[in-house]
Formats: sequence, structure tokens, C-alpha cells
Amino acid sequence: MARSLNLRQVEIFKAVIEHGTVSRAAEAAFISQPAASKLLVQLEADHGLKLFDRHKGRLVPTAQALRLYEEIDRIFAGVRQVESAIAFIKREEQGRLFVGVIPALAGAFIQRATMKFLEENRNVYCSIESLGSHGIAESILNRKLDVGLVSSRIDNPYLVTASVLEHDLVCIMPPEHPLSRLDVVRPENLDKKPFISFLPGSYTGQKIEKIFSRYNVAPDIVLTAAASPTVCEFVAAGLGVSLVHPLFIAGMGSRVVTRPFEPGTAFDFLLCYLRDARSSHLISRFVKETKWVAASQIDEVKRSWTS
Repeated sequence: MARSLNLRQVEIFKAVIEHGTVSRAAEAAFISQPAASKLLVQLEADHGLKLFDRHKGRLVPTAQALRLYEEIDRIFAGVRQVESAIAFIKREEQGRLFVGVIPALAGAFIQRATMKFLEENRNVYCSIESLGSHGIAESILNRKLDVGLVSSRIDNPYLVTASVLEHDLVCIMPPEHPLSRLDVVRPENLDKKPFISFLPGSYTGQKIEKIFSRYNVAPDIVLTAAASPTVCEFVAAGLGVSLVHPLFIAGMGSRVVTRPFEPGTAFDFLLCYLRDARSSHLISRFVKETKWVAASQIDEVKRSWTS
């Protein structure tokens, strides 16, 4: 009569299949090689199986071994799913916040805002997803997201919107660029200059196009990009200059220089969430911390104009 299955034997058998040798399996299981070999021999003897052929000092799994491994792996996968479910349940009890952010702010800015929020709310689980403004709004309405950072106005009676921080576009350029000698950059200063812009259909791209059209200037568009981190990286690399919201340059440090751009072109971002949101207390804290980080970033940019 076969003995009851020994879990330690099963673990060593699984490790040998996955690692290829008894010595590596023993290391993974934190036991000696002789102990691992003994467990394998006992597994075969206890259940009347021939799991390995010995060939030139190596163990070669038999057909029985491979069939057994398939079943064991399936069971262990189920255990991992249970472990994931337990972790998720714990996170729900701790509090969770699902955040949507437009690609333009999906880099250093959202990292800073979320870190500031987590510093004050250490037991909260956060999930960050990058989507377009309308995709974020739809996900909030479907309760897939709790709060979103968007660029376009969202007109829906079920959603609350809060301004992050309205500010004019600024001109960014690589260090030592000729425009850095100006106190203020104006449209005529950009005429025929190498310029990095946003895709024409994007919110920022449309604003920039209107400026060029209104003041009849034609910068040399050398590259367009969808995301602000890409635009900023090419500016820092010396390819050209650009017009951005100050929050776009979070994390760039001294790699780019900024100057005020006139006439002022107001640009704002919005935080939006459901009126009857399930995590209203966490959302209000996230909104507060995001606004604080945004104000700090604007102050940092303005200080660079007077230094």
C-alpha cells in the first residue's frame, strides 16, 4: 500500500525537473545534495514509480515523471492564485487607490505625487495606469479607476473635477542655448528655430499650433512626439526647443533651461473622480498631495528664472 504523499518529496521532485540537477534543486530547497537524493529515492519507492533514468551521471525524467510534473505544476499554480487572492484581500482591507494619468504626466510628476501620497498613507495599495483623458473618464465611470489626471475638460454630471494648477506654457531649451540669454521668449524668437513639438492632434500640440498661426511664425519642426518625456529628452539632447507646461519637466533638473513665454498661454490639468466614489477619503488626500507637488514644481521652475 502506497504511503501518504510527502510534500517535501514533491517539492524536491519539482525542483529537480525545473533546475535540471539534484545539486541545483538542493540549493534551491536549502538542503544538502544527499538529503535531496534520498527524498527522490523515497518518492519512487513509496509510490512504485520510476521517475528518472540515470545516464552518464545525470538524471533524465521518464514519461511518468513528466506526467507527474504537469499535475504538480498545475496544483502549485492554484496555490499561487490563492496566495495572490490573499494578498489582494489584505490590500483591500488596507485601502487601495486606482489612478489614471495621461501619458504627458506619466513620468516623474506622477511618481512624485504618488510617492508624496504614499508617505502620508503607508498602508494604501496604489495602481497607476496611463490612458488618454477620455479613456480615464470612462474607466472612472465604470469604477475601474478611482481618480484620474486629465488634460481636457470632462463634462459629465457624475464626475467631479478639480484643477491641479493652471499655468502658462514655458519655453524649454538645452543649457547654453542662445535663447537662454533672454528674460522672456516671444513667438518671433522661435521663427525658423529648430523646434520639437507634440503630435498635431494632441491637446498641447493644438495649443502650440494656434500660437504659431496667430503670430505668423514658422519654427523649423524637426521632430514631433506624443509624450512629454520624449519631447523633453530631445530638448535636453540639443535637438531643439519646445513649449511645455512646467509640470512636463519634472525630473529633468538642470538638463533643460526654462524661460517664461509671452503672450501667456494658459494650460491646466484636472483631477476627476466620481461624486459617490468608494474611496472618497483616499481620493481627497491624493488630490491634496498632487496639488502640493504641482505647486512645488512650479515654484522650482520660477526660482530658476531669477537664479
